[in-house]
Amino acid sequence: MRKIIIAGNWKMYKTQEETLEFVQAFKSKIEDTDEARKVILCAPFTALGVLSKGLHGSRIELGAQNVHWADEGAYTGEIAAPMLAEIGVSYVIIGHSERRQYFGETDETVNLRLKAAQRHGLTPILCVGESKAQRDAGETENIIINQLKKDLVDVDQNNLVIAYEPIWAIGTGDTCEALEANRVIGLIRAQLTNPNVTIQYGGSVKPDNIDEIMAQPEIDGALVGGASLDPTSFARIVNYQ
Repeated sequence: MRKIIIAGNWKMYKTQEETLEFVQAFKSKIEDTDEARKVILCAPFTALGVLSKGLHGSRIELGAQNVHWADEGAYTGEIAAPMLAEIGVSYVIIGHSERRQYFGETDETVNLRLKAAQRHGLTPILCVGESKAQRDAGETENIIINQLKKDLVDVDQNNLVIAYEPIWAIGTGDTCEALEANRVIGLIRAQLTNPNVTIQYGGSVKPDNIDEIMAQPEIDGALVGGASLDPTSFARIVNYQ
């Protein structure tokens, strides 16, 4: 059975004080939401501790934005899966296009991070997607299929979420048309051995387009960037019709 998962990716925003303010405003706005919809907040590492305490007793789950493939070691600036699990993290974003573009992530390192997360009971949210140049060249399908082939080697698809994030739609205000997002997500699903993997759409998801996005039969949720920073906007997305 496919699960509906709405996740907020805060990226490099929010201090600990701002995190607590958000939680206080947000929790009350989703109390009546269908509990079958999972809600996750993926915060910067410095906010995870206070967020874990602030979410205690609520239905909102805690997510991180990256994880290293080693359990420990001389990897300055990285974070290990046991460290995340210890403070109550359940989900972790892996392979986001910003990590691939700015920090040298490759399909090989993405694969190692996916397996490390799963070893310690974390559910990875694997991000895949094409650039504007790749889409314009008609390479969308090949790019995504190749990403999946390399990223998912020896990965347990029973403990996995995938987010289709067209790079050209992230933070640009340009949203992939809902029907096209549905088509690509159907293509992704066809590559999987487990058809019940939750597949989200991400890329300029907003309160005014979430209803259309979630009406698509192949789309099981959303990975939300900028709109997840505001408690009212993110609550509207979680409370989609």
